[in-house]
Amino acid sequence: MNAPIWANTSPLRKRILLIVVVLIVAIVVTVIGSQLPLDQEQADQINDELNQTVTALKEQGALTQYIFGNNFMICLLMFVPIIGPIAGMYIMFSTGSVVGAIAISEGYPPIVALAALLITPVAWLEFAAYATAMGESIWLFRRLLQGRGKNELKRACIFVSICAALLVLGAVIEVALISFVP
Repeated sequence: MNAPIWANTSPLRKRILLIVVVLIVAIVVTVIGSQLPLDQEQADQINDELNQTVTALKEQGALTQYIFGNNFMICLLMFVPIIGPIAGMYIMFSTGSVVGAIAISEGYPPIVALAALLITPVAWLEFAAYATAMGESIWLFRRLLQGRGKNELKRACIFVSICAALLVLGAVIEVALISFVP
């Protein structure tokens, strides 16, 4: 981007702008995934498998660790230059399709279920972590092309730590919400 507004913008603002753009795209991709047409049988199967997994992990007392571990591994993948944003958008689409399946299985319109999800802090913590990871992936690729990858790797480690903190908090809140919802 060689637009004058971009050239006169600080690197911090560029990073923030990139993360916001990636966040918006990720939300749109998730919405699109939630609208994937599924029949009742497919939706019920996905919902049942998810419920079985959650129930088994709750019984083992490992739900928080599982949610964090799963989300953190996904997030780490999103940090990989080139592959990360592509995989991330596929994951966001898949997440949307699972939300849609749960909604269909429970008898709700998928867009309502997605809207309900987006009013929780969990969704915003996870989306923020994923957008940050994909944004840093793009930034890291750019810096590697410029020959300034070593310094950017240090920043990437800081962003990994920030994302881990967001995802730990998200997992704790998600398990609390699951415990309160029958």
